[in-house]
Amino acid sequence: MTALSSFPITQRWPAIDPTVIQLYSYPTPNGVKVSIALEEMGLDYEAHKVTLSDADVKSDAFLSLNPNNKIPAIIDPNGPDGQPVGMFESGAILLYLAEKTGKLIGRSAIDKAHVTQWLMFQMGSLGPMLGQLGFFTKFAGGAWEDKRPQQRYIAEAKRLLAVLDKELDGRDWIAGAYSVADIAIAPWLRALDFYGTRETVGWDNHPALVAYLERFLERPAVQKGMVTPPRD
Repeated sequence: MTALSSFPITQRWPAIDPTVIQLYSYPTPNGVKVSIALEEMGLDYEAHKVTLSDADVKSDAFLSLNPNNKIPAIIDPNGPDGQPVGMFESGAILLYLAEKTGKLIGRSAIDKAHVTQWLMFQMGSLGPMLGQLGFFTKFAGGAWEDKRPQQRYIAEAKRLLAVLDKELDGRDWIAGAYSVADIAIAPWLRALDFYGTRETVGWDNHPALVAYLERFLERPAVQKGMVTPPRD
């Protein structure tokens, strides 16, 4: 019997090495947060592809780990007090991994407070607003006759980008040193390409933000994490 035996998800997505962190994810802006963090922190892990189809995320196996049927999720066989722990919600996982390793969370209590506030900014504002922007421009929402929802999310996206651009003026990373807050924020900025909304939100009018994303994407751990697990 292994530490993972009590997790039903491992029957559908079996572990090759049950002694390492098991990642259940797909390369979306939320999904790659965790794979990037694992790479940056040098943690051993296995990545299992869980697609966004109902057959995967609404399966009994996946719901046994995340009742909210969203990727990513993890199992750490070496959790607190040596006990295995399963987790969902990308922001919570980032904080857990940062505290587990002591990496990418800052050196002081004040550092951690600043990292956490910007992580929450992504979770509560940037991610949801850019996600809705994507829906109301690229997907079904763009065909609706009533354009007020689309206009609402375009305006809010512009406001949030302006907040970030001002904060990043004169600094490399959002909380001073590179942290899990950057790992949360930058993949959502990159999603503007996928949504085809860079011009819509005036991306090129945010020079500090443009340089920030380029800097982020140059990191080797980011480049690997962005394609883990592979789509095909």
